[in-house]
Amino acid sequence: MSAIVSEPHHRQISDGGFRAALFGLLDGLVTNVSLILGFAGANPGHDVVRLAGLAGLVAGAFSMGSGEYLSMRSQKELYEYEIGVERQALADEPEQERQELKDIFLGRGIDEELAERLSTDLMKNPDLALRTHTREELGIDPSATGSPWIAAISSFLFFSVGAFLPLAPWLVTSTGNVMWWSVGLAGVSTIFIGGAVGHFTRRGVTYSALRALVIMALASVVTYGVGYLVGAH
Repeated sequence: MSAIVSEPHHRQISDGGFRAALFGLLDGLVTNVSLILGFAGANPGHDVVRLAGLAGLVAGAFSMGSGEYLSMRSQKELYEYEIGVERQALADEPEQERQELKDIFLGRGIDEELAERLSTDLMKNPDLALRTHTREELGIDPSATGSPWIAAISSFLFFSVGAFLPLAPWLVTSTGNVMWWSVGLAGVSTIFIGGAVGHFTRRGVTYSALRALVIMALASVVTYGVGYLVGAH
């Protein structure tokens, strides 16, 4: 008896939530640690840096959430319009659409007899014909056009979490080397988040972690330097 090989499980990422969550988490972390260090470089006092971090968290979360919603909503409406055009074409000119399917199959290397049979059979099922046409002609899956609300909420929440991490030490204490606690927490968090991204995307945990850390460090050094130079005057 031959062994049954199961197909690898594929994660559902087409609704936009997965992408928005990862992007929001990293963006919140890098953005707010850079903002906090920029203010800290000017040395305006603990309360001012803390307020800047809180403002960055709130403003950034709302900006990310609304931006994701508007982007996904516009994309979804465009997809739905194009799908509607294709649906109407299938209803008005079925034979022309069948011929288009046949031409697509021929272009993929399928022999003419099989292409003729496939296109004819597909057109007998309106839903299947629509899905096939939109995927082949437009690169769109009608059942996976994305959810603006999932993308917006994920982006808002995960940006907030990412932005809170470097801010946490400034909320807990005002003594000691709070800036270094903030940098350390942000650095460790960036490594873990970057590694998680590498795990999910199969790009390599170490590479993704180091890439995220370098980007965070570069942004932090630049903003701290700008804050220091401005504050020095």
